[in-house]
Amino acid sequence: MQQLDYRRSIQVAQDFLTQCFAPGEFIALLLRRENPAGVTQRVVQLERAVAPRYLGWLAHENAAGANIYVAANPLRSRTRKRTKESVAAVRHLYLDIDTDGDARLAALQNSDKVPKPTAIISTSLHKYQVLWRVAGFDFESQESTLKLLALAFGGDPACTDCNRVLRVPGFLNLKYDPAQLVAIQYPDGHTSNARDFRLDLPASDATISKRHIPPRAHPSKQSNSELDWAWVLHELACGNDPVKLTSELASRRSDKSSPLYYAQRTVDVASARLWLIEGIRLDDVVTMLEVRRRFELPGSICSARAHEIALTAQRMIARTKTA
Repeated sequence: MQQLDYRRSIQVAQDFLTQCFAPGEFIALLLRRENPAGVTQRVVQLERAVAPRYLGWLAHENAAGANIYVAANPLRSRTRKRTKESVAAVRHLYLDIDTDGDARLAALQNSDKVPKPTAIISTSLHKYQVLWRVAGFDFESQESTLKLLALAFGGDPACTDCNRVLRVPGFLNLKYDPAQLVAIQYPDGHTSNARDFRLDLPASDATISKRHIPPRAHPSKQSNSELDWAWVLHELACGNDPVKLTSELASRRSDKSSPLYYAQRTVDVASARLWLIEGIRLDDVVTMLEVRRRFELPGSICSARAHEIALTAQRMIARTKTA
């Protein structure tokens, strides 16, 4: 088993917790043992958690067989539970990359769809937890963005709840033999907001095959709306930007009573249809539609509209299969 350098471990963990949380905030620390199985959770104020004596105790517990985790978001004062209702504020977005880690991390770092991460935690060989410090997110927008991050970059789709825990850098990951030291790097110190995450699929290497677009037997008999539909499907399948498609279609169809509404709906129904055909789950399709239009439509309308469009696309696919 790899030996723990207590002094170095305490310093790395202290730096991480200090950068992640503000003075006076309450954080949840989780100690999980595999043999014998057991979990201990402590909710403490940041100042206590980063004290050398407390971190020394965590290092001792780690060396004795406990994996050390911290909740990604601060908790309300006087709480002792790490439930969603106990979370005080959204402080971070995060992504667990457990498969093809190096390639997927490189794709994320080279993408213009997301800002530079605040921290990249190397939990073991080729496995990472990516962290962004954020402001202006509520719990709903946080979880919808977490889903899109997982879909876009191949992260763990189960790690999308606001009370998720992260491994604390500086300690050992005891899941492996020999144990792996949890390391960290800090690519960027900025705080990001919702507009910095431009996660509109299929723009994230999820280009949809043109074979999913059925040919028309009699193109000369197509109506203008049918021609619009075929054109939008083709453009989306080629990976073109749906926001630009919406704008172009609205300008083409000035004959409509509401060109923008028509264009938004046509593009979104086509997107939902293609996503469902590709095997993306219905609730994830709803999330992607909500995120796409979140700055254009009121929240309550945006959510109901996304559900309706996803179900409409699902019915279209079912009718095609039974035809």
